[in-house]
Amino acid sequence: MKIPVKIIICYTLTVFVLFLCANTFLEDAVSNRIFEDRKSELSECATGLADGYIVKFYDSKYTLRQMRDQVRMLGDIIGQRIWIINSKNKVVVDSQSSTVIDLGMIDPEFVYNTIHDNVMIDDILDEKMLAVTAPVMYNYSVKAYVCVLVPDREIRQAVTDRMNTINLELLIICVFMAISYFVIYIIAAYPTRKIRKAALEYAKGNYSYTLKCKTHDEYNDLTEAINYMVSQIKQVDDYQKKFVANVSHDFRSPLTSIKGYAEAIKDGTVPEEARNKYLDVILFETDRLSKLTSDLLDLNKIDARGLMLDVTSFDINESIKNTAASFEVTCLKKKISIELSFASKSTFVDADLGRIQQVLYNLIDNAIKFSRPQSVIEIETEEKGTKAFIHVRDHGEGISRENIKRIWERFYKQDSSRGKDKKGTGLGLSIVKEIIAAHDENINVISTEGVGTEFTFTLPISG
Repeated sequence: MKIPVKIIICYTLTVFVLFLCANTFLEDAVSNRIFEDRKSELSECATGLADGYIVKFYDSKYTLRQMRDQVRMLGDIIGQRIWIINSKNKVVVDSQSSTVIDLGMIDPEFVYNTIHDNVMIDDILDEKMLAVTAPVMYNYSVKAYVCVLVPDREIRQAVTDRMNTINLELLIICVFMAISYFVIYIIAAYPTRKIRKAALEYAKGNYSYTLKCKTHDEYNDLTEAINYMVSQIKQVDDYQKKFVANVSHDFRSPLTSIKGYAEAIKDGTVPEEARNKYLDVILFETDRLSKLTSDLLDLNKIDARGLMLDVTSFDINESIKNTAASFEVTCLKKKISIELSFASKSTFVDADLGRIQQVLYNLIDNAIKFSRPQSVIEIETEEKGTKAFIHVRDHGEGISRENIKRIWERFYKQDSSRGKDKKGTGLGLSIVKEIIAAHDENINVISTEGVGTEFTFTLPISG
């Protein structure tokens, strides 16, 4: 169901309930209020006539005729019917008739009740009336009664007029409500249309589409959240494309070499003395594919569920010795030496032994890769407070300022490395960064082109 339909239904129900309540519960309240107000007015009128005019008759200031004329004139002024009832319960003065009415024959208790509802006297009153009586006091005794009568029709008409006024006021309120609902719809629906359009564009892959919101409310917060989400999705999309391109490139190159050399050996076009050389190339490329696959699996584990660590206490110095020893053959071939310098005979740290050995392996492998022949790789540990600092320093090519910020990116390789040493996957430093981050520790790099590079990471010393 569309929002406009929901708003219309909500508005219709609100108006219906509003008018229903007004013309049921409110009408009864208005009717009772008007009836009470009218009784109060009539009571004041009757009392005023009794005390201000009729009592003068007993002071001999008015004759009966004069009193009749005076009462008729007052009845015309106030627009009501007035009776003067004597002590014998007879109407001696009627502002609208000359007929003498014997109330004692009709209702002997009439004058003793102050208020009478639905008074109806055949041949005298042609409709129901509301009557209010007040005694005329003279010399501390009741001489007569003044009765003021008003038709029930007038009271009902007053109620109707009042309800019409209320309904008109409600109608005006409903008009303003309709305008308010429309404004709310415009305010609420217009941004959602823009968001919907943006969502469709993003669904098509158009991440360059910019969603804008000029308000300063929740829609602006939502817009900023969506824009941030899209920027993250765009980064992921760009990364996936780059990932696929890099994986394709790094797999295609060794596979092409393996296929070419294998076909040459199979066809017999390779001389017997060169066959071992070609087989060495195939083994080299196979090792490269194996390392790339292993690195991809490691990164996939990290991305999928985070890195699960098996933290134990071990001697980092011993781990460095063992890892450095595994590069003895590689160093001999390249005529590179590794020098170890430890802050103390043993430094125990709390970390995942296997993962830290992987970090050391990747850093040393990276240092050998970029070191010049006859150079030295220095591995040093030092203790500062509760932290152990591990330094891996080479005296090789160094990293340029432009490239040093990108060395942690997956598949990133310096161009010189890509051409000179194709065995690198561009994932080693990314894995190092993830492992150290999983330990809630830091790793930093300092490098100068033509001088060398130093990697430093920290680990907590065992308590």
